[in-house]
Amino acid sequence: MKIISCRASRKIYVYNFLLILVDVLSPQGEVMIFIVVKFKVKQDWASKWLDLVDEFTQLTRAEEGNLWFEWSQSCEDPSTFVLVEAFTEDGAVPHVNSDHFQEAMAKMPQALAETPKIINTTIENANEWSLMGELSVE
Repeated sequence: MKIISCRASRKIYVYNFLLILVDVLSPQGEVMIFIVVKFKVKQDWASKWLDLVDEFTQLTRAEEGNLWFEWSQSCEDPSTFVLVEAFTEDGAVPHVNSDHFQEAMAKMPQALAETPKIINTTIENANEWSLMGELSVE
């Protein structure tokens, strides 16, 4: 782990291509670390990608600090997969330090067409999905 910036309220940790921002809040606030990663795989891996990442997915979902870890495949481009994941404030660092994370980072490149793109942010006072305000089902 390498800390590249440290202020009173935020530390930035760098792990390979994954950047994690960890906010330090007052005890009453919860922080959810919310991450979306877009993976462009080689054409011949489009039908095998979910098999490649299955063990990684199952082990991550079993982590104490994991809130969700969900894969989607693009309808327009079957070689594009999107991973939506969330962790508790204390869950992201153990995840990135886990053996299964390191193993997945070693296995994934063989199937990738390009470096994954990532959005990584923290959301204060959250630990689950919110209901959509613009649309509701009664």
